[in-house]
This record gives sequence, structure tokens and C-alpha cells, in this order.
Amino acid sequence: MINKVLSYAASSKPLMGLLSKAAFTFSQLFPSQFALSIRLASWAFRLGDVKISRILTILGFVLLLLLLVVPFLIPVSTSGTQSYKEVAGPGATFATAQGTQIYYEKTDFVCQADKDCTNPPVIFLLHGFGASTFSYREVTKPLSEIGDVIAYDRPGFGLTERPTSWEGENPYGSVGQDLILDELISEFASGRDVILVGHSAGGTLAAQYVVDNKDAVQGLILISPAILTTGGTPSWLNWVYSIPQLDHLGPLLVSSIASSGMDLLNESWYNQDLITDEVKAGYRKPLEIIGWEEGFWEYNRAPRAFDIKDRLAEIDVPTLLVTGDTDTVVATADTEALAGLIKDSVLFVIPQSGHLAQEETPEDTIKAIRVVWSILTR
Repeated sequence: MINKVLSYAASSKPLMGLLSKAAFTFSQLFPSQFALSIRLASWAFRLGDVKISRILTILGFVLLLLLLVVPFLIPVSTSGTQSYKEVAGPGATFATAQGTQIYYEKTDFVCQADKDCTNPPVIFLLHGFGASTFSYREVTKPLSEIGDVIAYDRPGFGLTERPTSWEGENPYGSVGQDLILDELISEFASGRDVILVGHSAGGTLAAQYVVDNKDAVQGLILISPAILTTGGTPSWLNWVYSIPQLDHLGPLLVSSIASSGMDLLNESWYNQDLITDEVKAGYRKPLEIIGWEEGFWEYNRAPRAFDIKDRLAEIDVPTLLVTGDTDTVVATADTEALAGLIKDSVLFVIPQSGHLAQEETPEDTIKAIRVVWSILTR
């Protein structure tokens, strides 16, 4: 087919400038796959004038052919070298929810002498975009003085399995993640009070779960929740992700998070001196998993049906809002505004803290929770 197009182009004598520029552009974008671009350029210099409509038809056909075929010629691989269970290491714990192996860390309740230790609540920790259970490492032990603590990695992140096919709901989508949380609550908190702690995008999921599952949750703690301002592609554009060429290249396109994610981490802290090599390593650990790029692509293209922004008045459980006073990822003002939209909520603004208050200022975060704990647990 390509040879026929070139032969036809030769007999048609197209404008050499137009075709040459097009060939040069493609050779720059795809140097290894596009010997064809160079061939087109050489043909262009040897050809003369012909009717412009015929030229544009030929050029359009060639460009369309390139767009349809070339993406599949680009190799897409993974930088990961181990399975998710190998990266998690011996002794790692997984729970099956919605057919997916969910990595979780359980910190058992530690009864305090002056407290009622019968039937303590279970606290579920939902991390934000690009994060994992690692982001809660500084607060799990203090929270265990209140109840059992379950931190888990949402699909697409951390050490949780990254399926590429599934039955039923997409585990990466909002409905699928809602169902995963539902199953985890059934497994670990049957008959017990449930407190949800959600950070950033995890806060969106936690709040959505509360309004979708009446009476299932007894308290809600939102740390810089991405509710009033959210990222991602508008839902009406999700069809773009189903284009075969884009779907093939997707994992390659999102792999840049390996470097841009560090920029987001820097922006998330007020005091960047606290971002140690250990912290960086903790955030980069999931990048050792084979196929992490494909899992992250599946998360980005998954359907989202969040409507919590329009249903804030339906939140009828005691709610604590926590934010750093210098948060620029989810603006401090956004969390402050939620305090006026969620009935009877309590706002706690931590000074000299950014987007990751539970990491950067864990003592102040725990203090905020303890101050209003009697309200949250009634």
C-alpha cells in the first residue's frame, strides 16, 4: 500500500515544500520507526506542481495512514522488574476484593488504661493520587490507640495488584473502588463502628462512600480532600481513551509520572528539607512492579461517577476537615470552604504544613483528630 501511495505521488508531482515539511515533522517525532518520512521527503524534492486538491488528498491519505499505523509500531515496555508480591516482600498481607488482590497494612488496637476498650472502631485510611499506605506511616500507630487501623493501596497505586482484565465493575473506576471499600469494611469491621480517613483524592472517595452508603460509616476525616477542585479528564472525554492507538500508547504516555511525581511530592510539602531519601524511596517503590505503567493507565482511563460535590449536604456523620495552611495542591481555601458546606463539620488548619499534613506534621494531625474524637464517635 505504501509503495502504491509513493508511486501515485510521483506521478502527481505534488508541491515539494508542503510534503517535505510534513515528512520532516514525522521523522523528528518518530526517528526509529519513520524511515518512511525520509523517503517521502526525497520524493518531494523530485516532484513538480499539480493541482492543490490532488496534493492535499494524497498528503491527507498518507498522514492518516501514518496516524493509524505508526502508534502500533512503537514498542511499549515496563521499567518494573518484579511482581507486586515480590516488591511487597515476605509477610505482606493482601485481601481479595472485587477479584483484585488489595495490599493492606493492619495496626491492631492498643487499649489505653483510661478508655473503654470494648468493641473499638475500625479506621480505614484512603490515600491520595500517586500515593499509597506509605503516606500514612506516621499516624497509624497513634491512631491505633483509638481503634484498629486498616490502610490499603487503591488499585493503580502502591503494592496492590494491577489487573488488565476483570469481570463486573472496573476496579480502577469510582464504582469499583466504592465496592472494594465496601468489601473491606465487611471483612474487617462487621458489626463495628467505621471511621473513614481520606486524603486528597482518597478524601473524594471517602466522602462519596458516605453519601452512597447511608448508616455504614460513623465518622469522616478529610485531609485536604480533592472535592471542590478535582483533576483528571472530563467524563465526556473518556471515549478518547478507547481509541486503539491511544490505548496502545497509554502506558508509555503515563510513565512520565516516574519523574513528574517527584515534582508533585515537592509541591506537597511546606518544608522540603523533610523529604528525605527514605521518603523518596517509599514513593518510588511501586515503580519496581512489572506493569505499573499499564495499571496507572487503566486508572487514568477508568470511568468516574463522583457527584459528591453536589451532594455535600447529604453528609450526615460527624466530619473533621484538616488542611495545611500552605497547601497549593488542593488549595487551603477549598478545604476551608467545605467547612461551610458540610453540616456540623469541624475545621483544623495546621500552620506551616502543606498538602501532606499526615506526613509533614503528623503530631498536629493526630492532635486535631483527638480534639474532636469525642464528637466523631459520639
